[in-house]
Amino acid sequence: MSRKLFTFNGGVHPDGHKAVSNATPIRAMSLLPHYVVPMRQHIGAPARPMVSIGDQVLRGQMIGAAEGYVSTAVHAPTSGRVVAIDARAVPHPSGLFDLAVVIEADGEDQALEFQPLDWRNLDPSALRNRIRDMGLAGLGGAVFPSFIKLNPGAQKIHTLILNGAECEPWITCDDRLMRERAAEIVRGIEVMRHALGCRTTLIGIEDNKPEALAAMRAAVPADMEVVSVPTLYPGGGGKQLTYTLTGVETPTGGRSTDVGIQVFNMGTAYSLYRSVELGEPLISRVVTVTGHVAQAGNFDVRIGTPLKDLLAAAGGALPGASGEIVGGPMMGFDLMDSAAPVTKAVNCLIVKNPKLFPTKPIELSCIRCGECARACPADLQPFEMYWYSRAKDFGRAQSYNLFDCIECGCCSFVCPSHIPLVDYFRFAKAEIWEREREKYSADQARIRHEFKTFRLEREKQEKADKFAKAAEKSREAAASGADVVADPDAEKKKAILQAALERAKKAKEAVTPKNTDNLPPMVQKEIDEIEARRSKVEGNTESQARHE
Repeated sequence: MSRKLFTFNGGVHPDGHKAVSNATPIRAMSLLPHYVVPMRQHIGAPARPMVSIGDQVLRGQMIGAAEGYVSTAVHAPTSGRVVAIDARAVPHPSGLFDLAVVIEADGEDQALEFQPLDWRNLDPSALRNRIRDMGLAGLGGAVFPSFIKLNPGAQKIHTLILNGAECEPWITCDDRLMRERAAEIVRGIEVMRHALGCRTTLIGIEDNKPEALAAMRAAVPADMEVVSVPTLYPGGGGKQLTYTLTGVETPTGGRSTDVGIQVFNMGTAYSLYRSVELGEPLISRVVTVTGHVAQAGNFDVRIGTPLKDLLAAAGGALPGASGEIVGGPMMGFDLMDSAAPVTKAVNCLIVKNPKLFPTKPIELSCIRCGECARACPADLQPFEMYWYSRAKDFGRAQSYNLFDCIECGCCSFVCPSHIPLVDYFRFAKAEIWEREREKYSADQARIRHEFKTFRLEREKQEKADKFAKAAEKSREAAASGADVVADPDAEKKKAILQAALERAKKAKEAVTPKNTDNLPPMVQKEIDEIEARRSKVEGNTESQARHE
């Protein structure tokens, strides 16, 4: 009996171009002389470098430790020597540089002694900590640290969904992975089920991948279900695939875990298998190279491989190439620097030419036709969000659930005015996040100032209370006729002066043991000063006692 499927609103049908790269098996790249490994390859805090220039490293050695909770480790893709730790180009829409460790390969590719995990007999918490140290992050694009997603916390996870839809045009890395390594993916899914304690496992694959569907159905056990879902972009979005398979909607501003469902990518499941059962950290991934290139296909690539070298492995760009896109054409971005390396987030490199990717038309004014709203799979009103984002009225933009936008690009795809709507939404989100960070910093500064003022007032009050208690004790002692307790500080000063006076007398006797009338002026002066100070201290003490 086939599972009932549900249809989400919106979505588009762009040309897939899958056949360009999915016809050939995955190819392994040869070893390169240099690798550039960024410390920021995941959502959250970047890893903290654990090596220094000149250090020798082995393949799989941790070179960046997780910093903070939302973070994960980074490892050396091969053996060699660290030759630099500095800012390098990274694949990012901004084109900015980021901290990276540069490794000069020694050609031996010597690895650490990997230790497989007995995950069936390992406590789930200990298993998650090991996965964090293995550097696993989601390979579907979001690169969220996997150990966090494997932690159900207080929320019970009853359903695990494996996302094999791969709905973005041109990208075929998951398709080939499912065709060739289905058994390994299933073993990774078993680890996920153990960590989450879920009962139901669903594997969703778009119906334009018949070979992948057949391979996964042949590999799964009876308690896992492989489901063919309709080909529709963005059917591979986490919220959209969840609804398609279960009919459960993710709440606004929430995640699928809020309704007891967790979603993982196929590449993540395969990497989890290698990390747990082989003991190998995440040091490579499958990347699609396609478009206007000599030998399109999928490559098993070491993390840190410069994208120009990956392109060369595919035979290089053909004449007439006009640039490269990292990721898919709907959600990807133009590559600014071909020296940027492959990271955990890079799943595709598309070489453009004017025929495949014509120049974008001039942006016109919004005519409020509503096409963007009809195409939006998140049931938003993009034309309203656009209007307020462009006017920098971010509060009103948020009132239209701006942060529910998954940035799939459907609105931009159908817009007759050629407005890059997603760019405006990304701008608005970034501005709101920045203002929130500034507000948080200001709040923290205010809290610190208020606490300092409170602490000073408290110390002042404590000191006043202490003096008041001492005075009360002295009055009580005087009233009862008891001896007045001497001031400890005054007694200490008297002892110090007495010791100094004794030293002076000894000096005096050493100089003139019989005649004290002819002392040297300096010695006599010192004696006089000490005597005066002692008299002053004693006088003050007696005066205070009388006053009390």
